Amino acid sequence: MKYLILPVLFILCFITVLPAAADQDVFPVDREFYPYYPSLFKWEKSGAVFTEPQTCADCHDKQYKEWSGSVHSLALRDPVYQGELNKAVKAAGHDIGRQCEGCHSPAAMMNGELKKPGLAGLSSLALAGVSCDVCHSVSGTTHTRTPMKVPENGSLILNPGYDGKDGAQLVKRGSLKPDTECGGGFHECIESPLHDQADLCAGCHQVYHYDKHFPIESTYNEWKQSPYAQKGIQCQDCHMVETETFLKSSTDFRKPERSDYRHYFSGVNYLLAYLSAQSATRGGDKEQAARSMQQYDMAIKRLQSAAGLEIVPLYSDGELRELKIKVSNLRAGHNLPTSLTNIRQMWLEITAKDQNGKVVMSSGSLETDGSLSPETRVFNSDGMGSNFHFAADPWVITAFSRHETIPPRGFKEVYYGVGNLKKTKYLTVEVKLRYRTADQRVAEALLAAVPKDIDLAKEYGLNSVPQLPVVDMVSTQLKVPVRNKK
Repeated sequence: MKYLILPVLFILCFITVLPAAADQDVFPVDREFYPYYPSLFKWEKSGAVFTEPQTCADCHDKQYKEWSGSVHSLALRDPVYQGELNKAVKAAGHDIGRQCEGCHSPAAMMNGELKKPGLAGLSSLALAGVSCDVCHSVSGTTHTRTPMKVPENGSLILNPGYDGKDGAQLVKRGSLKPDTECGGGFHECIESPLHDQADLCAGCHQVYHYDKHFPIESTYNEWKQSPYAQKGIQCQDCHMVETETFLKSSTDFRKPERSDYRHYFSGVNYLLAYLSAQSATRGGDKEQAARSMQQYDMAIKRLQSAAGLEIVPLYSDGELRELKIKVSNLRAGHNLPTSLTNIRQMWLEITAKDQNGKVVMSSGSLETDGSLSPETRVFNSDGMGSNFHFAADPWVITAFSRHETIPPRGFKEVYYGVGNLKKTKYLTVEVKLRYRTADQRVAEALLAAVPKDIDLAKEYGLNSVPQLPVVDMVSTQLKVPVRNKK
């Protein structure tokens, strides 16, 4: 009898404890510590205000020009982002939209300037998005104090200066050891090891659901779990350098020289760079248009160097049965694709022709309306909400129902059956890995939701949403015998 008492007592204790555990908040939020929640930025306030980039340009013209063509400078003005923000605010309220604003224009979000989606009436500081002063005011992180205890939704501390005995004193931080002339009397300079580390980027490149804290974007975690992190190659070593230096860093894990670093923040958002060039051209700013097109070219080159393709024929009883396509992530220090993987599209297009040039198998072609054919093998994610139904909007997504991205230096293999080829001697197989910033229908919906104060026709020359441009990342071709004589 005594042997039955212990299990019964254990069950009673478990039943007693269970309701209390279920009532606990799995991801508790310290809202006093994070006053701008769901943005997790912190502002150490003083009389020192944030400085607009045009002021920085007086002494740092080269760096200003590099930054001014970057996606950081366009973070708030991006029309696709503005459409998404507008939809989010209408669906979930402006308090939730503050999460997005925190990383797209941190200083303006914290000083209360951003009241609604759109650009009308905003200061040059707000319009500058992720400006010079945002990054160079970072004094620390709160990555371990977030609801998930990891970098999340802008978990950075900004401190543009302090109150000195003679008034407000500006302070700027960077990776270099300052000399006695640094700041020219306008600001103090502090050496910051953080500015050489991926942790500086992590806060805004780890995007979590505002309430359920599901990682919708995991770029930093993808890097942290990669060989690049293990070998000391940081975000800055690939994204703050010229293309040639990037190739050395990403291929050979070679650390750039100090003189190699630039303020380009190059990624693969070629669409935004192109739209920026269109806007500058229409505004008569040829220099800015040229800088934006330089960003466009760098984005394309990065995409076209990132991946590898291999065609492997598979035989059974001497007959060709399948084609295996191996897709490798060669040079991205994070997954391919990364960021909003439920929006991005990277896919295989394959065509196989017989000896007479007749197409006997194809997959991955674009439909006339810009959508992908149903059988296409796509490397991205499908989101779902708390009801476990498909969802695309980031304020709804609380999990992925499908997650097919390729880790750094990893690969995925895709198989295609070839059917009956009795009268075929050989196949000429061509495979392309293709990429575009978003699904065509998603892009159309977001641009249709752009706030009314942004005139797409006037700003970008867009009277309707064209088919989104597609980049061929890599292609390969192989002549494959249908019968293996071995």
